[in-house]
Amino acid sequence: MHDEDAALDIVQDAMMKLAEKYGDKPVEELPMLFQRILQSTICDYYRRQKVRSTWTTLLSSFSRDDDDSDPLETLQSDDAPNPLGTPASQLEQSQLLDIIEKEVEKLPPRQREAFLMRYWEELDIAETAAAMGCTEGSVKTHCSRATHTLAHALKAKGIEL
Repeated sequence: MHDEDAALDIVQDAMMKLAEKYGDKPVEELPMLFQRILQSTICDYYRRQKVRSTWTTLLSSFSRDDDDSDPLETLQSDDAPNPLGTPASQLEQSQLLDIIEKEVEKLPPRQREAFLMRYWEELDIAETAAAMGCTEGSVKTHCSRATHTLAHALKAKGIEL
């Protein structure tokens, strides 16, 4: 891992999970449990990065090249005209957003709920699981299926990620 801050966050998250879920276990078992939790937390981090990278790449076409802001923040509602870009690019952006919205609406309810909480509301896996009343594994499964379904649907419409 090249990002020291991210590495420290991962270790801290793993330690918190160990303390919360396995604080009552014998001390002899903790090192192995911690190692497994740490491995899972690292995998979660890289999985999250991959998915965010995919959506950031898709949404980055909506921002200017010299703009370092979050691409989701550059998307505007239909009520507020975009002062940047040509009418043609505004139309293209609007059409693409409509396509994405329609494809998100077609997702099964649990997948749509997990996807929107994780990537639009930016909740972490634990927060999403608590809000949905399911396990963290279920959230991961729903999000994975949703992103694969959306990517396939967009690709079928000629939109490359």
